[in-house]
Amino acid sequence: MRRTLLLAAALGLAVPASGAAGQQVAAGPNDRLSGDLTAHDPAIIREGDTYYVFSTIGKYVGIKTSRDLAQWKDAGAVFAEIPAWARQAIPGAEGLWAPDISYVNGEYRLYYSVSTFGSNRSAIGLATSPTLDPKAPDYGWKDHGLVVMSTAEDDFNAIDPNLVVDAEGRQWLALGSFWSGIKLFALDPATGKPAPGSEPYSIARRIAPAGGPAAIEAPFIIGHGGWYYLLVSYDYCCKGANSTYYTVVSRARKITGPYLGKDGSEMMAGGGTIFLRADLQEQQRFRGPGHAGAFTDTDGTTYVAYHAYDRQRNGAPTLRIARVRWSADGWPVAE
Repeated sequence: MRRTLLLAAALGLAVPASGAAGQQVAAGPNDRLSGDLTAHDPAIIREGDTYYVFSTIGKYVGIKTSRDLAQWKDAGAVFAEIPAWARQAIPGAEGLWAPDISYVNGEYRLYYSVSTFGSNRSAIGLATSPTLDPKAPDYGWKDHGLVVMSTAEDDFNAIDPNLVVDAEGRQWLALGSFWSGIKLFALDPATGKPAPGSEPYSIARRIAPAGGPAAIEAPFIIGHGGWYYLLVSYDYCCKGANSTYYTVVSRARKITGPYLGKDGSEMMAGGGTIFLRADLQEQQRFRGPGHAGAFTDTDGTTYVAYHAYDRQRNGAPTLRIARVRWSADGWPVAE
């Protein structure tokens, strides 16, 4: 799986900025972003000298590209329309959501979500291509149809996929939004789909307050230092500058859990440690940071890509990239 990106040159160019008490500090990656940054649920990867972001923006999985991880431009979409199987499985679906991109088994695997807002009649599909470069002679996305589906009879919601390969080389798909929370499916590496009859693990959930939903979604798992770190988003996206989304992190020794926050709080009881949050409601420009996904440079530095809502652009969902510092006790801190 290739989420490893060669970012040292692109993001290692420190720019002086004013810090506390007049100190000079290195500007973070977000300070260099420009161009077409409109993105929601971003997933990022590199092929050759080009970086690709796949996102919900654009009805059929939008693509943005960059040569330096700073200046971004629109590069079309993966699909020209919703695949026929998805239209039949999810009547009323008007677009494809929340993609995940990886390089595994010699091909690029793009998982994507099909749903209608607020429903758990949802599905995750899979498309593959040997390359991401549209100018390459072998470029082209082949759709492999349904991976996982949920219906009103299920206690989970099959959206927000994330492919992860564990320390033993086994492939897993994390997914979930609201309902009973985040699930983890073991995959057949040959197909990228669950083996017939396999049952999911439950790895995170929130207990719904009286009269309210259990707002948890957008899982992403990172392996680091013998631990598996689970990122999830809490509360509400999709309300522009009024979005209350924020991201928490937890960790486990086994990919199947149990995942605990830094304070020992259990992810199966709505715990975790805050990782990304927009504070200072009256001042903060970028609101509701969430749907985070991480990638690691060859020098071992980790970065996280996510979206937030820009108050200066009428709450437009916007691509953000932060550097991750690993604390002395092994926890990620976004900078």
